[in-house]
Amino acid sequence: MTSKTLTVLFSLFLALHCTAQPKDITSALYETYETYKEGKLDHRRVKHSEILELLVAYRSNPKFTVKKVGTSIEGRDLNLISIGSGSVNVFLWSQMHGNEPTATQAIFDIFKFLDSDSFKKEKEAILENLTLHFLPMLNPDGAEVYQRRNTLGIDINRDALRLQSPEGQTLKRVRDSLEADFGFNLHDQSTYYNAELTEKPATISYLAPPYNYEKDINESRGNAMKIIVFMNNIIQNYAPGQVGRYNDDFESRAFGDNIQKWGTSTILIESGGYANDVEKQEIRKLNYVSILSAIYTIANRSYLEIPIEDYEKIPHNDRKLFDLKIKAVIYPLLGNDYVLDLGINRLEVDYEEHNNFYYSSRIIDQGDLSTYYGYQTLDATGYKIRAGAVYPDTLDSVEELAKINVTSLLKLGYAYIRLNKIPKSLLESVKPIHLISKGHEVPELRLKVGINPTFFLEKEGAIRYAVINGFLIDLENGEGKFGNAMIFR
Repeated sequence: MTSKTLTVLFSLFLALHCTAQPKDITSALYETYETYKEGKLDHRRVKHSEILELLVAYRSNPKFTVKKVGTSIEGRDLNLISIGSGSVNVFLWSQMHGNEPTATQAIFDIFKFLDSDSFKKEKEAILENLTLHFLPMLNPDGAEVYQRRNTLGIDINRDALRLQSPEGQTLKRVRDSLEADFGFNLHDQSTYYNAELTEKPATISYLAPPYNYEKDINESRGNAMKIIVFMNNIIQNYAPGQVGRYNDDFESRAFGDNIQKWGTSTILIESGGYANDVEKQEIRKLNYVSILSAIYTIANRSYLEIPIEDYEKIPHNDRKLFDLKIKAVIYPLLGNDYVLDLGINRLEVDYEEHNNFYYSSRIIDQGDLSTYYGYQTLDATGYKIRAGAVYPDTLDSVEELAKINVTSLLKLGYAYIRLNKIPKSLLESVKPIHLISKGHEVPELRLKVGINPTFFLEKEGAIRYAVINGFLIDLENGEGKFGNAMIFR
């Protein structure tokens, strides 16, 4: 056997060994996740005060360094949490958009993992080779009211050049002070993104941001692409076909593009949708697993063996998903019958305290939607739209509603109940029927984009399905997950 052959075989063994290690840790991380999940952050509308409470313990923990590095416009502290002693600096920041909290939760799961006594070999490799720096909740003012923009009303992720916001100034200052080798730019995206040409949601989407208009690939950006390929392979084990890749047009104002330009290998991660995961807790778990695995591959440098060409094989993001798609329903209009597809989304409306929400659904599109998909799809061929009627009896109060069998009313075609008294504090109907005030007149049903989707589907005069506030209810077998109906005053 020649020396050249031995060299090739050794290189192959090394590559296989390096790729096997992260795969093993990935499986173990996924299987043991509940041990490290930060239970105090179990909802999306996380507040700054909640993460401050959690940081109290880490301030006194010798493994971690917690340092105030800035303040928001409204004076909320921005903290950098660091751990490790390695020469390679990895910088992770989350929630520069206030209503994108999934990765913030995952970061605190990662803290619990790093503080634990298990995975000693893996953590030793990570913390001896790397120093990890986390800046969770970069936009705490936006998080307080669950909105994308900061108090100044700007998108922090478009403030990398002008640096008008104190939050953006902090991000730039921290990145520069660390001279970070790797950066993880952590976001949430709309749940209505899908992997291109498929009905599957883009549960996780990636981008190695470009650093110029030509979209050149240097070593730094190339390393980010390799790590994304590695992370994609991990997600495919748990959400197959549910990964997308963002368009890589250069955005000169964006932090991701500029941080890539400034020499940090930058990985954008966007948490999208996952069926029946309203609070995005499964996606949070996938963030935890894939980010920790990526950190491990950076520590042992196994990502260097990954072919960069595989990055282009990840399908692009598309935005062709609805919460509910109704196919080929018959819509009677002005004496004629027409066949339509309907695309319906259940939009969230925050309570005043921004700690929870109710749904106010809308028809988003109608017509030929054959190139679109739904988290839930109903083939309504042969079914005809029927408008919902108002129940003839007026109830005195909400309490009387508890005595009524709402399902029986739906089967008769009633979608609305009139009440003499509707408390001002009541924002939604927990029963699958709309509540209307004494003076409210229900308009004639005309299907169009923007209206609340409430109607029935009948065949040969018999009602089979109710659509109440965009929620589909099978009146024959009672199937259908219901959120809330509306109150019209």
